[in-house]
Amino acid sequence: MARSRSDVFPPTPDTAQISRRGAFGLAAGMAVALASSGCAGEDDPVRLGSAQPGGQFHHFASALADAAASHSRIRIEPVVTEGSVTNLRLLAHGDIDAALVLGDSVPEDTRAVAIGRVHECYIQVAVRPDSPISRLADLRGRRIDLGLAGSGSARTGVRLLRTAGLRPGIDLTVEHRSLAAAVLALQSREVDAILWGDEVPTPVFDLPVRLRLLDLADWVTPMHRRFRYPYDQVAVPTNTYPGSTAVDTVGVPTLLLTSPHLGNRTVAAVAELLLDRGEQLVPAHTMSFQFLDRRWLVGTGQVPLHPAAAAYYRTGHG
Repeated sequence: MARSRSDVFPPTPDTAQISRRGAFGLAAGMAVALASSGCAGEDDPVRLGSAQPGGQFHHFASALADAAASHSRIRIEPVVTEGSVTNLRLLAHGDIDAALVLGDSVPEDTRAVAIGRVHECYIQVAVRPDSPISRLADLRGRRIDLGLAGSGSARTGVRLLRTAGLRPGIDLTVEHRSLAAAVLALQSREVDAILWGDEVPTPVFDLPVRLRLLDLADWVTPMHRRFRYPYDQVAVPTNTYPGSTAVDTVGVPTLLLTSPHLGNRTVAAVAELLLDRGEQLVPAHTMSFQFLDRRWLVGTGQVPLHPAAAAYYRTGHG
């Protein structure tokens, strides 16, 4: 499934052509190598690109850092960013060592490799309860906030709008704020709708905010066909937010990526945390789907697993 190309991590034959099956094929040799492999800097903290405080990426990165501090020899240092698109750029430049990234943000020619698929991100579009907007087409001539420009959900939001026949900047006005600021803009009628990607319920809506979610089920298959990415159709139950009705929406898997040069023992230690400490990484309130199980962690699509992660999952650790 081809994806949008970019300059992030141009391909090299030894990395871009690694398949998940090929990575698993290295498992036997890697299992032995894990005990002795390493590289300079493996004792340094793993700088993990997340997103803004309050959201799923930031919470997961913080929880993973806490789990590492309690149960592992490695240290993880969460780095606040604007999200997936920014994380890919920082990873490519070597400014971070690992990154949380929405799967549909990863370019086809990336050199990044995955440690695992970790959780589902729910793309949500909300309007005020009294709004006449009931479907995406009603956004024509309106104003929508897609979140920070460096976020993966903003990129997915543009894809969603284009699939619905709406050209950002032409058929509707697109703005970019943090989620907390976007909620205030919706309440004050500065914008007519907001889009974000996160867990459900999203913690920022602990505030007494009433909103109405748009059902996006009709766009999951068209987006898949247009962009050749396997989007999921996921359910948001009634009263997920005060007064909200049940809808189906677009789901995008979140991947934990790294450079292929991150040391084997460090990667295996992170994989161990994902597999064995999953209960520490999931907020008690979340209804979102989690992939912290051996069967699901390896489902990283067209992004190959780091061989050390593949070896760890393959050899039955945990």
